[in-house]
Amino acid sequence: MGEPESPPAAPAATVIVLRDVADGLEVLMVKRSAHGAFAGHWAFPGGKVDPGDRDGDPDELTAARRAARREAAEEAGLELDEDDFVTFAHWMPPPSQPKKFSTWFFAVTTDRHEVSIDGHEIDDHVWVRPADALARRDAGEIELAAPTWMTLHQLSVQPDSSRFLDWARAMAAPNRFHTRHVDDDAGVRVLLWAPDAAYDSFELDAPGPRNRLYQHPGRWVVEQR
Repeated sequence: MGEPESPPAAPAATVIVLRDVADGLEVLMVKRSAHGAFAGHWAFPGGKVDPGDRDGDPDELTAARRAARREAAEEAGLELDEDDFVTFAHWMPPPSQPKKFSTWFFAVTTDRHEVSIDGHEIDDHVWVRPADALARRDAGEIELAAPTWMTLHQLSVQPDSSRFLDWARAMAAPNRFHTRHVDDDAGVRVLLWAPDAAYDSFELDAPGPRNRLYQHPGRWVVEQR
């Protein structure tokens, strides 16, 4: 018998909203309310693709752009131009996850800094330096999902929003993070993405490339080489 078929992933989108400050870049993060998907997590504005986002039968990416723009307006009161969005990444969770989202990540810079949260799906927000958000997660002050953590990690090494967006535009194709996972000998959950040498075999010591995240209880560590 084969493995049971998992439910299909719901199309979704999120937008990484950036602004430049004196000592680098900041990103807008919103706190999900205690109800719904990713309850209590800090994330970027976003959500499922709605039927209205598909008006006119657009392709998947266009519908996702519309969803990201709409969610930024609904959740954070930000009116953004989807034509300015840079397609950055696509995320899929492990096949075994019961509730899955097939999520496109877009990035954009803005000079609109006034945020108005909806008070329903979102109950707080902050403009924050990516490295500071990562440090707060390590200190146990906030919760982050792996896609958010990895995005913040990639943002943390960029000096400003222009440099980050130029880097994203220069990619031959958006990063695709289709997640698989395995526990190491110490019981630490390890998330794997192609082309990691363990992606198909789950043999963490297999020679070859590394593209993985070790989720140690106190500190998450990425290995990419």
